[in-house]
Amino acid sequence: MDSILERSSLAMPILEMKGITKTFPGVKALDDVNLSVREGEIHALIGENGAGKSTLMKVLSGVYPQGSFDGEIRFRGQPQAFRGIADSERLGIIIIHQELALVPLLSITENLFLGNEQASRGVIDWDAATLRARELLRLVGLHDPPETLITDIGVGKQQLVEIAKALSKEVKLLILDEPTASLNESDSDALLELLLQFKARGIASILISHKLNEIAKVADRVTILRDGTTVETLDCREAVVSQDRIIRGMVGRALSDRYPRRTTVPGDVLFEVKGWSADHPAHPGRRVVRDVNLTVRRGEVVGIAGLMGAGRTEFAMSLFGRSYGRNIRGQAFLDGREIDVSTISRAMANGLAYATEDRKHLGLVLDNDIRHNVTLANLRGVAKRWVIDHEREVQVAEEFRRRLRIRCADVFQETVNLSGGNQQKVVLSKWLFADPQVLILDEPTRGIDVGAKYEIYTIINQLVAEGRGVVLISSEMPELLGVADRIYVMNAGEMVAEMPAAEASQEKIMGAIMRSGETLMSGEALP
Repeated sequence: MDSILERSSLAMPILEMKGITKTFPGVKALDDVNLSVREGEIHALIGENGAGKSTLMKVLSGVYPQGSFDGEIRFRGQPQAFRGIADSERLGIIIIHQELALVPLLSITENLFLGNEQASRGVIDWDAATLRARELLRLVGLHDPPETLITDIGVGKQQLVEIAKALSKEVKLLILDEPTASLNESDSDALLELLLQFKARGIASILISHKLNEIAKVADRVTILRDGTTVETLDCREAVVSQDRIIRGMVGRALSDRYPRRTTVPGDVLFEVKGWSADHPAHPGRRVVRDVNLTVRRGEVVGIAGLMGAGRTEFAMSLFGRSYGRNIRGQAFLDGREIDVSTISRAMANGLAYATEDRKHLGLVLDNDIRHNVTLANLRGVAKRWVIDHEREVQVAEEFRRRLRIRCADVFQETVNLSGGNQQKVVLSKWLFADPQVLILDEPTRGIDVGAKYEIYTIINQLVAEGRGVVLISSEMPELLGVADRIYVMNAGEMVAEMPAAEASQEKIMGAIMRSGETLMSGEALP
């Protein structure tokens, strides 16, 4: 390993980007940015949402072609002028975006070679494609049959398919934009290990991530962007680079505590769920939520922990207006009174709100501007006599833009043009404006930088200080331990444990999951 690090430290740059400046109408997204990546290194690119990370990578990959920006790109010492993504891919520069570009109803093989078909005289050679697919899947450690449909595998495996697709194009520089944002801890570790294997083979990687612990595990160097400019590049091999040091570079100040403190004094039970069950929407009789009971007190943050596939999102969506599942049964109570949550409008009328983890498909109208998205869940709040008051609508949107620090030109900017983290802030703004009594937050800080996370935690504290209840679903256990007052543990659709956050730990949570898994395998807990 020492020899690999030594070779990497002496290696010549495979990539040099100098003086990159990119301007959109009313916004300078990049301002004289410089980036150098060496042969065979893992180079982390970090910064707050809207700092310019994804824009810089789109410039590099040709999504933004030569002529649409100022500056110089050199790859392996040669100046480049990419007119499109095909030009960069021909040199082995492959980008994997945060939102995976796979076709769900095509097979793994078909996705691997989509646009790069294994063909002879215009006819696809499926035998050759399948054979090559098996080789690529073996390289990334994916053992599913190549004919498996993408829709039938989890997000972690889909990420491996994207990487296998990159390998099929003879990758020299692999760009990964938030590759672990949707992965659980074990899948994330497996992906990071794969990057280290690529490094040993001489493949360079640019890793964009808000998970600073992952950066510490694998990065050789770290370049920090802030407000579209290069702040500094840190060498992780010369000295230990602490997370606090990185945060200070990202946000321009120290964060003394990742989780804002509050004095918790929960009141009476505000919200209660009894005997909640739901079946899979496409497979009647396949139970995905099993007899769930849950309580939320006034002024309390209740966390739900669990691995991917545990049923947390399915439970939340089935509860919020039956927006997921079939054969849904159970009862919901607010202040001791049974409430009707059979439709989304009725759930909202009875004080519930649900901020989805899938912001692009379920949380936002991407072609609409920020103003319309923020007010969409509470049009009555910006209407006079059933007519939208456009001035009031702009005022509300501006208020949330300032409150959540949404980085944008103005509130008339289309949400599709925002960074992922800023899109998430718009989702949160929409539900905060709906003024719920109980707010269900499903992975609310996914893809969001540490500074913005702190702001969201502060808003959660404000909500519970007003006597509201918050249900927090998160795959980041430190977040649950730092924010929640009480934690439920979910596995295979069941609540398998409950504990005060003060008495919880990652080990206790994982222990509860493992013990429940053994019970399920023995058949004791199955209906």
